[in-house]
Amino acid sequence: MTDHAELAATLQAHILEHIPLARAMQLRVRRYDGAQLEMSAPLAPNINDKGCAFGGSLASLMTLAGWGLIELNLRERDIACDIYVGDSQLRYREPLWDELRAVARFADVTALAPFLDTLRGHGKARIDVACSIAGEHGDAAALQAAFVAKLRHAAT
Repeated sequence: MTDHAELAATLQAHILEHIPLARAMQLRVRRYDGAQLEMSAPLAPNINDKGCAFGGSLASLMTLAGWGLIELNLRERDIACDIYVGDSQLRYREPLWDELRAVARFADVTALAPFLDTLRGHGKARIDVACSIAGEHGDAAALQAAFVAKLRHAAT
């Protein structure tokens, strides 16, 4: 049985060790259940000149959550890949005056199996992720992104 909490903690440690921006943002992996990944960051280190959440922090947190969702799904299956954001569309809908909490999920819940089949068969696959950060009146920001995974080949 997969320990989702342990996977989430391992991902957080990896991100904080290897991505200086995530350390500055004080990113935390809150929850992972196989279908969704939630990350957060406090407002204080992520504010703009108006005192609300900086757009770059919103974009970074959602991009990392999307990447992390795929990374954890692949780790659960012992598949080593490099994952890249291939394309994204970001919408800012309202200012955020509180903690940043991003939730990432697959845009199509049935897409994971074909993604894995393509990855195993061709060494490369693409999958769409939807991510949002809740605001006072709905989503403060939303990201639609296509991520590409490439199998890592063992060193010879």
